[in-house]
Amino acid sequence: MNSYNSPTTKPLLKGTQIVWYLLSILEVLLAFRFVLKLTGANAAAGFTNFIYAVTWPFTAPFLAVFQKTTIEGSIFEWTTLLAMLVYWMIALAITKLFLMSKTVSTPEAAAKLEEKS
Repeated sequence: MNSYNSPTTKPLLKGTQIVWYLLSILEVLLAFRFVLKLTGANAAAGFTNFIYAVTWPFTAPFLAVFQKTTIEGSIFEWTTLLAMLVYWMIALAITKLFLMSKTVSTPEAAAKLEEKS
């Protein structure tokens, strides 16, 4: 049995697609946050307030890592960029973990081991 006819291949594909989809949504929201802070958007505005509220739990663990760089009302938020990088790395690790459980045939495994040596 190889990965082309394995019953685990489709669920693995769906799992990795879900991880990348969720990461994409999070990355877009964090990018909005970064741009809104950078441009000095009004925090009382509905959209801005919504973006800040939704992304706060994802940036909170990183808030103490860097100081904010403020220039004339604009904030260059390094922590948001760090959060984006860390969540991308986590998604990459999760998908690699999914792929490690993929069924492979003995010839496929032997070929992969030959490539690694």
